[in-house]
Amino acid sequence: MTTTLSRRRFLAHSTAGAAAITAGATMFDVAKLHAADPYDGWPIGVQSYSLRNFNLLEAVRHIQGLDVHFVEFYSKHLSPQASDAQIKETKSLLAKAGIQISAHGVNNFTKDHEANRKTFEFAKRAGIRNITANPQPDSFDSLDKLVAEYDIRVCIHNHGPGALYDSIESVQKVVKGRHKWIGACVDTGHFIRSKVDPVKAVRELGPRVFALHIKDEEKQEKRSRNVVIGQGFLDVVGLFKELKKIQFPADGAISLEYEANPENPIDDMKACLAVAREAIAKAS
Repeated sequence: MTTTLSRRRFLAHSTAGAAAITAGATMFDVAKLHAADPYDGWPIGVQSYSLRNFNLLEAVRHIQGLDVHFVEFYSKHLSPQASDAQIKETKSLLAKAGIQISAHGVNNFTKDHEANRKTFEFAKRAGIRNITANPQPDSFDSLDKLVAEYDIRVCIHNHGPGALYDSIESVQKVVKGRHKWIGACVDTGHFIRSKVDPVKAVRELGPRVFALHIKDEEKQEKRSRNVVIGQGFLDVVGLFKELKKIQFPADGAISLEYEANPENPIDDMKACLAVAREAIAKAS
C-alpha cells in the first residue's frame, strides 16, 4: 500500500523503531526517532555513490553522522549478488545506526526474465521497496510481471543528455500502459544538464514518481559539476511543493547524491541537507 504525506512521520518512526528493537540495537538511540523531525517525515536519505571512496562501514558512519535515516545503496556497498549472510550483516549494521534501505541502484534490466528476477529476489531478501533502474526497451514485458509478483517498484533513472532516458517524454513513453509500479526516479541534476526543469518533471510524471536523486548543477550542459543544492538551477522549495502535490509516497526514496569531491564530500553534503530542511519548512 502506498502511504502519503499525512502518514509519513508515523511510518518512518514506527518502522525504524521496530527495526532497531528487533535487532537489539545498542548503538541506536531510539528516542531520537520521537524528537521533532527536521525533514517533516519525508524519506530523505543518501545515495551511497556519494560515498564511493569509502567502504561500507565508513559510509554508514558518515550517513549516521549526517543524521538521516535512509540510504539508497549502489553495488559497491551492497551487491545484488550478496549472499543471505552478507545481507543480514548489512541490515544489522544499518539497524544499529538507525538507517533503513529505501532503494537500490542504478540497476540494468533487459529482456532476460530470469536475470531480471534475480534482481527482484535480491531486493525482496534485502527488504528493498524501490529499484532504481536503467531498463532496456525490451525489458518492460518482463518488468510488468515482476513488479506485480514481488510488489516492488522499478524507478526509471534519467541519465542526462544523450542517454536512453534524458527527457520527461522518454520516461512517459515507456511507462504508458504499464503496471502502476513502473515509474520514475527523477535525477534532478541530470535533468538540469538536459535543460529540463526537474520540478516540471515531477509535475508531469506525477504519481509515477517513486524516487529522486537530488543534486544541483553549475551548468545546464552535458559537462557540468555538482554544487550545493539551491546554488545552481534547482528550485528546492518548488521541488518539495510539487512532491507534496503529487502525494509522493512515504515509502519512496529521496536520496541526496553529491558526486563532486568524492574524497571529502561531507561538508557539502551537510550544506545540501541544511538547504533541504529549510526548503521543506518553507514548502509546508
